[in-house]
Amino acid sequence: MTLRLKLLVAAATPALLAAAIPAAYAAAPQADSARTSLSGDVVPGLSSHAVRTGDVAAGKQISVAVSLTARNEAGLDAFVAKVSDPHSSSYGHYLTKAQFAAAYGRSDADVQKVTDYLRGQGLKVGKVHSGNLLVDATGTAAQVKKAFGTSLSNYKDSATGRTFYANTAAPSVPSSIASIVGDVSGLNNRALLHHQAAQVTPHNGPGGGYTPAQIKGGYNVSGATGSGQKVALLEFDGFQQSNITKYDSYYGLSSTAPTVSKVDGGSGSLGDGQVEVELDIEVLNAVAPAANITVFEGPNSDAGEVDTYQAIVDSGIPVTSISWGAAESQRTSSNISAVDAVFKQGAAEGLGFFAASGDDGSDDAGNGGKSVDYPASDPYVTGVGGTTLTVTSANAWSKETAWSGGGGGVSTKFTIPSWQTSVQQSAGGGKRQVPDVSALANPSPGVSIYSQGSWGQVGGTSAAAPEWAAFAALYNQQAAAAGKPNLGFANPSLYTAAGTGFHDITSGSNGAFSAAKGWDFVTGWGSYNAGTLASTLLAQ
Repeated sequence: MTLRLKLLVAAATPALLAAAIPAAYAAAPQADSARTSLSGDVVPGLSSHAVRTGDVAAGKQISVAVSLTARNEAGLDAFVAKVSDPHSSSYGHYLTKAQFAAAYGRSDADVQKVTDYLRGQGLKVGKVHSGNLLVDATGTAAQVKKAFGTSLSNYKDSATGRTFYANTAAPSVPSSIASIVGDVSGLNNRALLHHQAAQVTPHNGPGGGYTPAQIKGGYNVSGATGSGQKVALLEFDGFQQSNITKYDSYYGLSSTAPTVSKVDGGSGSLGDGQVEVELDIEVLNAVAPAANITVFEGPNSDAGEVDTYQAIVDSGIPVTSISWGAAESQRTSSNISAVDAVFKQGAAEGLGFFAASGDDGSDDAGNGGKSVDYPASDPYVTGVGGTTLTVTSANAWSKETAWSGGGGGVSTKFTIPSWQTSVQQSAGGGKRQVPDVSALANPSPGVSIYSQGSWGQVGGTSAAAPEWAAFAALYNQQAAAAGKPNLGFANPSLYTAAGTGFHDITSGSNGAFSAAKGWDFVTGWGSYNAGTLASTLLAQ
């Protein structure tokens, strides 16, 4: 998981800083006498949940991603609200990358100030991403300490035994650039994003899990195939094309092999997330076989996450499926803030993100409480919950209930967005409510996939997210034919539809919450009836 450290933007006096900067890094080399630090953006619970085992070696290479604050943040919020609102005259008039940079990105002079500072501390500056809001850099642990005024130490997690490194105190930057810099990713690698696929049930043949015909029939997919459309997949592992080819060949799909875009060197050797990646690809091929898929493979790390999301936005691909996440409580507030900024840029440019809501019901953190998964809880992301779908012998929708594992509940990080106030629940307490929609996720029946050389039956909201991303691709194909804009950031349009075009799911629970008529904390608005929902959205 990319962990990002948000830096305060208010300038501070030397006297205040002398009192505020911890002794742990007071002796670190300073570029100027006045620095601005972040309070509260150190990995929580280090002293109680981990044992320090020593300093990170001074020569260890560390990659960081420095986020810059948007110009006119309030104006950007207002623009995204208008461009995503089907009732607005600005609906669908998305910005190009150049227009976004000119209106809301930092100026070249501001970027130069930051890159000059980083180089002055010995760091090697890499890519400056589109929008002028993200700068990559690498350097040794000693250079990172010098640049951001905090030491890096090694730790061992008391519960899992996993080793990681983390900053020992809040980072800081000189006051001369404090109003420009928003976050610094890469100062710790404690948390890793996990994929949301439920356990695979192996089969000698594709006798377990729903087939493409059953999924498409259950959700009334006909006509559109995703032709001419592009879909991105965010992944932290790789895949084998031979498995995808086997799946496509068996089911008679003529899908084009995915393009792979490696971010920051890619995800490394194949791991247990391979099943996740192949699930995502095969579900998309099942529902939208003619869509062109690009798999963005990045390191499962602090800086790797934000860079991978930014690479997707840089690509301009209009639909993204996300099956990786972690509970909000397992992330720093700066991490969430930094990733949210990338999603907001994507929304302004007409890009839609669909994220799995998690497979642990209302207790995403697994600590016996109530919590939700991020990024599904982000206001600029469509959170996708899970259902149990039943189809007839003719592959038509028969019934659907909530899946007990489907993530849902209340965000602790975000206030309720304007487009969701129409379904505001008292249990929400004025916070963002999750999920927005849902689809087939229960591993019984699950979906039929071919992975790692064998057939399997897989479930989880990792199946539901690409099912919805596939719908967005199908819709965009129809919208293009009708001279309409892409769906883009989907939530305002989906909530304007107010349940029309959805299968309303009214039974089942995810632990703390129960499905009910209309929007609920378990399934959102429900699953899609592709034909009816597309017609509803096209008419808005």
